[in-house]
Amino acid sequence: MNKISFIGGGSFGTALAVLLSKKGSECSVWCHSESTVNDINIKRENTKYLKGIAIPEKVTAYGDLEETIENSNIIVLAVPSKAIREISKKVEPFLKGDEIIVTVAKGIENHTLKRMSEIIEDEIKGHPIVVLSGPSHAEEVAMNIPTTVTVSSKDMKAAKKIQDVFSNNTFRVYTNNDLIGVEIGGAFKNIIALAAGISDGIGYGDNTKAALMTRGMSEIIRVGTKLSGKAETFYGLTGMGDLIVTCTSMHSRNRRAGILIGSGKTMEEAIKEIGMVVEGIEAVKAFHELKSKTDVDMPITTALYEVLFKGKNAKECVTKLMGRKYKDENNEL
Repeated sequence: MNKISFIGGGSFGTALAVLLSKKGSECSVWCHSESTVNDINIKRENTKYLKGIAIPEKVTAYGDLEETIENSNIIVLAVPSKAIREISKKVEPFLKGDEIIVTVAKGIENHTLKRMSEIIEDEIKGHPIVVLSGPSHAEEVAMNIPTTVTVSSKDMKAAKKIQDVFSNNTFRVYTNNDLIGVEIGGAFKNIIALAAGISDGIGYGDNTKAALMTRGMSEIIRVGTKLSGKAETFYGLTGMGDLIVTCTSMHSRNRRAGILIGSGKTMEEAIKEIGMVVEGIEAVKAFHELKSKTDVDMPITTALYEVLFKGKNAKECVTKLMGRKYKDENNEL
């Protein structure tokens, strides 16, 4: 039997623990909040991050990292992207040597511009690292609503192990050996979801959202292929699939934050109201920095950066986007 540790007791880490415990795995969850530990162990519910979902007895929460990891053969890093380096450093001393490290964080690191797997490699040596990505709202995963995701790794044997362990009849896991593409697609779609939310908040319609999603895909492909990802990956689960779900669902924190910003709230007010990490905001900052180093055309990212960090008016930025030099749709990638 597998023992699986989840480092991070947020919505997705908890949802995956529920999923895998129902399949028979013993699951431990590390939470930085004592109240969340007590909620899971006593109330059998994560009331802050996954309210209304019953947590099976095979899931145990801990406040101590070493105790959480003890005897685990799979360790899932389920913290926000900006915490991946710090948590990897904290996890490393407690590893025995044969654990598979899985990350579900989506983003790239500011300044270093490294992907999540690269950051983990910096801090944890000698362990296979598997990235799990795709359209997978925690609420639906925990409710056994059919979901499909992708896993990728430099070690595809480890990826196939995770595919076998995580898959069931409501959570289907595919493998994809394009690690760069899988990670870039998962990170960049949060930017487009934030833009789609701002469009909704302003009061624009379906035409605008369709344009943002479609032109957003072009932006994802330009960036991803420049970084050596495969174009076909971005038409799959971690690209188009994740883009659709985050741009259209109210489960999406990025879309919800965008709606608040589009309706007139500041970035800080939106983050406070959401009450959880909005990965798209950090992604805008990181990919805008990447743009200056790669010279890849990212008009939507640039417009979002001006709205979020330069105080520009969102409607005026849309007008500017619409008024750019005319192009041929099929000859710009």
